Amino acid sequence: MSLITALVAAMQLKDPYTRGHGDRVGQASALIGVELRLADDMVAALRLAGTLHDIGKLGVPGGLLRKPGPLTAAERETVQRHPGHGYALVRGSEVPAVARVAVLHHHERLDGRGYPHGLAGRHIPWPARIVAVADALDAMTSTRSYRQARSVPAALAELRSCEGSQFDPSVVDALARALARHPWPPPPPPPALYAVRGGRSASL
Repeated sequence: MSLITALVAAMQLKDPYTRGHGDRVGQASALIGVELRLADDMVAALRLAGTLHDIGKLGVPGGLLRKPGPLTAAERETVQRHPGHGYALVRGSEVPAVARVAVLHHHERLDGRGYPHGLAGRHIPWPARIVAVADALDAMTSTRSYRQARSVPAALAELRSCEGSQFDPSVVDALARALARHPWPPPPPPPALYAVRGGRSASL
């Protein structure tokens, strides 16, 4: 999957934090998938979905991604276009459908107040609901230019408080069970993660 290699390399050049964030969101998405007892190929596709979920930020000015403070309304609107940019990059490619829909819909909310399409509840594709929780976990437990990282227990408490409105409760439950057995943040993934064997992502 040469497209994936090229996109990940481009992310690394533009914003090293975004690359590391994608790796961790991919790992958290895979942990959730395993906890939900999904098939191996679905877990591998979820890992890829998490890795690529923010690929559309290649179309966002770097200064906005690294701005050390709140965004203006106009700046927020610009950043919120990144799911559409990302989908445009992977649409029509060999990236699995599970990953493509997660790239487009990972900022939707169960209450319909998300973006880009304002989907609600079960109208949000299940891969996107998984990546949304994984994304929020890593965002809260990482230091950003505008705030310090939270602890894992604090991040889980925040996820719990947003169950039913923003996040799927069954996905948050699965993440909590997984984190009871796996340390967070995880070690960096091996380079072989991006290899493909027989048309399928390399094994986890």
